[in-house]
Parts: sequence; C-alpha cells; structure tokens
Amino acid sequence: MTHSLINRFLSSVVKHGQLTVTMPSGERHVLGKPASGFPEIAVTLTDTKVARDILLDPRLGAGEAYMDGRIVIDQGDIMQLVQLLRANKPWERGGKFKAPSPFAKLKARAKFLRASFNEAASSKRNVAHHYDIGNALYDLMLDPEHMQYSCAYWSDDTEALGDAQEAKLAHIAAKLALKDGQRVLDIGCGWGGMAIYLARHYDVEVTGITLSEEQLALARQRAEAAGVASKVRFELVDYRDLARQGQTFDRIVSVGMFEHVGRPQFETFFQSCANLLSDDGVMLIHTIGRFGGPGVTDAFTSKYIFPGGYIPALSETLAASEKARLIHTDIETLRLHYARTLRAWYAQCEEHRGAIIDLMDERFYRMWTFYLAGATAAFESGGMGNYQIQFTRSRHALPITRTYMEDEERRLLGG
Repeated sequence: MTHSLINRFLSSVVKHGQLTVTMPSGERHVLGKPASGFPEIAVTLTDTKVARDILLDPRLGAGEAYMDGRIVIDQGDIMQLVQLLRANKPWERGGKFKAPSPFAKLKARAKFLRASFNEAASSKRNVAHHYDIGNALYDLMLDPEHMQYSCAYWSDDTEALGDAQEAKLAHIAAKLALKDGQRVLDIGCGWGGMAIYLARHYDVEVTGITLSEEQLALARQRAEAAGVASKVRFELVDYRDLARQGQTFDRIVSVGMFEHVGRPQFETFFQSCANLLSDDGVMLIHTIGRFGGPGVTDAFTSKYIFPGGYIPALSETLAASEKARLIHTDIETLRLHYARTLRAWYAQCEEHRGAIIDLMDERFYRMWTFYLAGATAAFESGGMGNYQIQFTRSRHALPITRTYMEDEERRLLGG
C-alpha cells in the first residue's frame, strides 16, 4: 500500500525528466519521460520504511533516508535528483493564480505560529551547531582568500568562485559609501573576510562580531596574516549586548547573518542596529530572502543545518525595519547568484569528498551534500533569492543618485 502511495506521489511530481525507482522487492517504476534540460535519475529504496518516511515529510524523510544510505542513487547524484524533483514545480511556473483554500490558510498559519523563537540565550548554541563544527570543513568548501560563506556576485563571464566573492565584497563596499576615519561594524563577521577587505581598501576602523568561537579564532589569525590587525578587531558578542553598551558606528554591514536572527527577533535586531548607527550612518544588509510572503523553515533544515534560523520575506524585513525609523534607500534582488555559488561549493565538496569524510564521516557528507543540493534547487526553481538592502537614518546621508555605487565598484575592481 505504501509503495503504491509513493509511486502515485512521485508520479504527480515528475512529468519532465525521468526517474526510475527500484523498490525493496525489486519492482521497478519508471516515472516521467526524458526532456531537454532535465536529468535522468535512478534510485533504489533499500527498505520498506523509506516510502513511509518520505510520505510523512518529503524533505526530512528523504534527507534522513539518504543520510542513512537507505536511498541509493544508481544513476546521477543527489544534486541532480533534487534538481529533477524541484524543477518540475518551479516557483515561477506561471498560469492562473488561485487563492489558497481556507484549510490551506489555516494550516499555513499553524506552521507559522510554531516557528521557533531565537532568544539571545539560544543564539550562541544555534550558531555553534553550524559554525563550530570545525574550520577545516569550510577550508575545503569555500574560496580560500576571503572564506565567504554567503552568496557571491557573478557576471556572465565570471568562472572562478574566488573572483565572484571578490566582486561581492566590492559590490557591498560600494554601497556603504565609506569615508576615511569612519568606524564600521560587521555583524556576523564570519571568518573576517568582509572586515579584512574593508580595512585593506579604506582607511577605516572595523569591528567584527560573531557568536562562533571557531570563527573568532580564525578571523583574528587571518587579520594578522593580512597585515590589518591594527585596523580590525573581532569580538565574541551578541549584537543585542553590543547595542546596550552605547557604542555607535558610522557604517554597519551584515552579510548572511539576518537569516539566523529568527522572526520574533526582527524588530529587536533593527532597533539594536538603529541605536548602533550614527544619525548620518549607512547600513547594508545582505540576506537570503523568500519570494512572495512569509513562510516556515522546513524540518530538515531546522533539525540538521540551521536550528533557530528563518528565511525572511522582504515584506516582513521592511516592516520590522520601519518600526525603528530606518529608511530603506536601496534594494537589490539577486535572483540567480546564490544558485551558482552553491553549485561551486557542491563541486568543491565533491572534489574533497575523501577529506571531508575523514574529517567527519560518511553520514555527515551525505547530510551536507543533501543540504547543498536542496538549497541549490530552492534558488534555481524554488522561492528563494537574495536581497541587499541599504538603510539610513537620514534621507540626506547619501548622494541622491546611484552613480556613486557604480563608480566605486569600478574603482575597487580596477575597471
């Protein structure tokens, strides 16, 4: 009965491309048909519980079954399998829009209300879950010069991940409109790539804050090696605690951190930033965001990847910032850049598969590549993108046209 249900479920999904599923009994089902741009995949379900787990929660059930080796991919790989499933139901699939039913609205509302809180007491633990697993893993996956664990910025002729990450740093720096002597705060500074970049290219003083002890130690080492330790300092502190200290900064930048704030803390985040920002200051937030309205974090991501995390919709991000009287002076949507970045990270992981398994284990490698594959599909076919939002407290803080951004970005990249 369960096998009949899973076959019906997958048949309703796979229309373009072909998926061959071999059941534990040896029975084979060929779903869909070959189509240009869609992969052909073959998998084996090794026990009778796999189908049940997928039907109960498709993403969590499939993820755990793949992690445990209970889904074996006979043709293709996990990236192609997830791509096949997600690309058959793209977010922008067109057609007539139908309003959700009352039951669907109620179900969505219930999921929304169950979303986890991310108080200060749990934030450090949640960050450690993902970022304190060891710098060695990220060394193998990220670009070596800047160690950027966030969406890169690709042009049509960019091929190398490092070049795209360098372009991202320049793109953001140009939007900060920096001036000599200014104090800059980097919230969620990672391994220090942004702070070091700004200190190299400008006569500014940068403070980077993180909740990851592993990141803190390496960021300090990298600043020393780059020769900018006198201009950059890194601290293990929560942004809320920093705001209570009464410091102010001329510029605030935060890249890939807002996703960890948690929806119930959005207003607190922006209130803290407003209090940290000088009256004529500029802030730039770079975050993953949802197309459409608010949603919920899937069970696999919450359990294994980003506990306490939440991908915000643009609407709820701006609504929270408006309550702190922050003016959103520029908004850019990066539609396809993260998909290319994730594919580059996935390729790096494939290249270093043996080393990652030696560092962690086979189950971790499967979990990690399932996460990267799912994220890639979300940015290629799902409802995810990236937003760069520039804020000020004063309408007079910046030039009234955007040409200053283009001119500065060109200068930084040597164009």
